[in-house]
Amino acid sequence: MMSEDVLMVQRQDWEKALRQDGFRQIYTWEDGPNASYPDHSHAGATAHVILEGEMTVTSEGRTETYKAGDRFDVPANALHSARMGPAGCRYLIGEE
Repeated sequence: MMSEDVLMVQRQDWEKALRQDGFRQIYTWEDGPNASYPDHSHAGATAHVILEGEMTVTSEGRTETYKAGDRFDVPANALHSARMGPAGCRYLIGEE
C-alpha cells in the first residue's frame, strides 16, 4: 500500500491529465473487495485511473485487468462490466 502523500501527488497529476484530455467531472471512487458492476454504459466517455487495488473490465469481448497506475477509457455508450479485485479498488473517474 502506498502512503497517502504519494497517492495525493499521483492523484493530482492524473486529475491534471484528465482535465487536459477534456474530462470536466473528476472524482475518486472506491469499491470493496470483489464488488462488481454488470453490463452497463454511460452517455459520455469516461476515464478510469486505478489508484489502489485492481479492476477487471470486460468490453467488446475483451477482458483486461488494470492495477495501480493504469488508465483505461470507455467510449460513450460502450457496453462494459467490471469486477474489483480481492482487496477492492480505489480509482479516479473522469466524465465528459
